[in-house]
Amino acid sequence: MKAAVVSQRHPGKVEIQKITLRALEAGEALVEVECCGVCHTDLHVIQGNFGPVPGRVPGHEGIGIVRAIANDVSSLRIGDRVSIAWFYEGCGVCEYCVSGRETFCRKVKNAGYSVDGAMAEQCIVKADYAVKVPAGLDPLIASSITCAGVTTYKAIKVSGTRPGQWLAIWGAGGLGNMAIQYARNVFNARVIAIDIQDDKLALARESGAEITLNAMRDDVPARIHEITSGGAHSAVVVAVARTAFNQAVDSLRAGGKVVCVAVPPGNLDLNIVKTVLDGIEIVGSLVGTRQDLAEAFEHALAGRVKPVVQSRQLEEINAIFSEMENGSIRGRMVIDLRPPLCKKPDLEQELTA
Repeated sequence: MKAAVVSQRHPGKVEIQKITLRALEAGEALVEVECCGVCHTDLHVIQGNFGPVPGRVPGHEGIGIVRAIANDVSSLRIGDRVSIAWFYEGCGVCEYCVSGRETFCRKVKNAGYSVDGAMAEQCIVKADYAVKVPAGLDPLIASSITCAGVTTYKAIKVSGTRPGQWLAIWGAGGLGNMAIQYARNVFNARVIAIDIQDDKLALARESGAEITLNAMRDDVPARIHEITSGGAHSAVVVAVARTAFNQAVDSLRAGGKVVCVAVPPGNLDLNIVKTVLDGIEIVGSLVGTRQDLAEAFEHALAGRVKPVVQSRQLEEINAIFSEMENGSIRGRMVIDLRPPLCKKPDLEQELTA
């Protein structure tokens, strides 16, 4: 089968290769991949930012059809449509796995990093961790929910934002656009979107942001305090820039919470005085559990969230990563691996209509 593989010869690149999958083991299923979204975490993987993984098949926004199951599998059936998500498998018995925090399992395996992922025509999943996709949800849409969607949905959950409260979101790209929609349409928050590109801020307004600010022109903390009469109640940072985290802290009212999602390199230098005197909480949020993903899928099926999706071919993967690095991607890029007769037209216009 055809797959994208992290290159040994060309660091920071992937190669399209023909590979052969091993036989299924206990608890596993074989999935024929339909679509796989491209995430900034994939870029971290191929660049070796989490440690070098030459030969690995990246991809953790996968959607596909189950074509075979091991003899002991009872949670899936052949023909089911399932996800191939970043949270590939936990140990199932540790304090995190048994308390609803399974993504923090110390023995976790991640698709596309510690095990092969979904940028391939087929892949192997752990059956009990492959979340079923609701009937009627297009796989191109579902692929974006599998990581970008569930990650932002969970981050807003973690923020504790209540209906009518102000939530500021740093980054209005692929993740930020999803965060805006979940915040506005599911959590009924008043949304402020912050970015440095006007086209992304325009999309943010289309997606439900009440206020948009350009961090290159606006004094973001001052404007937020003015607009909200005291500061935002919470903030979610999906922008890969350390300045965004600093601005988020400075933009909150007393008792506010910053939820960190993006992972820029280096350490953060935050306003400690404000953090202490105003009781600011700073927390991290890591993707979502299987239950979070199931909920995120249902909100998409109900039409509350409509990802901006552009379909591409597997052979374009290095070009996609280049576009990701220079910030030119609008919405989400999704590799469509389906046969031509199964494909639909580009969904960008359809999903933003």
